Amino acid sequence: MRTFSLDTLAEGAAASYTTTATAATAPTQPASCDALDPDAQLARFARDALIEEARLTPKPALVDARGSGAHIDLDLATMLRSAHALEPTFAALARASRGAIPGNALRTDLARIGRAGEAAMMRATGGSNAHRGAIWIVGLLVAGATISHAPTNDAGGHPHAMEIAETAARIARFDDLLARPVQSNGERVRQRYNVGGARREAQDGFPHVIRVGLPALHAARAQGQDEAAARVDALLAIMASLDDTCVLHRAGLAGREAAQAGAQRVRDAGGIATRVGRAAFDALERALLALNASPGGAADLLAATLFIDKLVHHRIGGRMGSWNN
Repeated sequence: MRTFSLDTLAEGAAASYTTTATAATAPTQPASCDALDPDAQLARFARDALIEEARLTPKPALVDARGSGAHIDLDLATMLRSAHALEPTFAALARASRGAIPGNALRTDLARIGRAGEAAMMRATGGSNAHRGAIWIVGLLVAGATISHAPTNDAGGHPHAMEIAETAARIARFDDLLARPVQSNGERVRQRYNVGGARREAQDGFPHVIRVGLPALHAARAQGQDEAAARVDALLAIMASLDDTCVLHRAGLAGREAAQAGAQRVRDAGGIATRVGRAAFDALERALLALNASPGGAADLLAATLFIDKLVHHRIGGRMGSWNN
């Protein structure tokens, strides 16, 4: 998993899946927008996105309602404690960004808040890394959403989503002036395999959120998939093209090939809600578990996708204007 130094960030089968997944993926019920100020509302959306990603079931080799996947130090209860513990961090990130402009000062301030949030996460989880990558990825998008105020000008809200992502990317391109050199797992993977990781994903404007995750989520909904299946489809779309540093750290190039090719086979079979797609999903999970590979980077990006998806369906006051379709 990645560190938050800002140097980084079918009939029977379908019925069984739907029963399990729907219960595990029921959207959290946020307080009304009227009851929260915009910064608190953004923090609530961010928290809920982490909760909904964690509860989504089934996910290949990841923590979900069935168990711990490829992890030995995480379970669903731990993931949920982590998500709740991070809500104040997301609110602090929003407050620090309100009225600010992207630059070294803001990047450094957000890094400081993120490191404090990482410490809170570690206390809540007993030292397990549940959401270190998500603090970077979702945290930057919280900051981008606070600063951005471009109006939504299409039915899907994509131009506004892109504005948020680009604002977050502008922040990520500056240096954290207080950063100390860290030889993290993510940094070693980036150097060994020449991949961009979370830092490049952010600096490039979150392409796996804007151009992969959101379109896959919306397309699955348009095809009549239930919400859980649509979210799994979005995760698989991200996995199919992502150089996931979590997978590379645990299983190298063989793990990346298993994750990308296996996820694409599920998609080619029509998704997890079909009999053939569920069989392909089960094969993908077996392959990842055999390699001890967990697609944690893709999970972080799914959480970010769910966060942005929430924003384009809600109205939030202040500089952010109207976010509903």
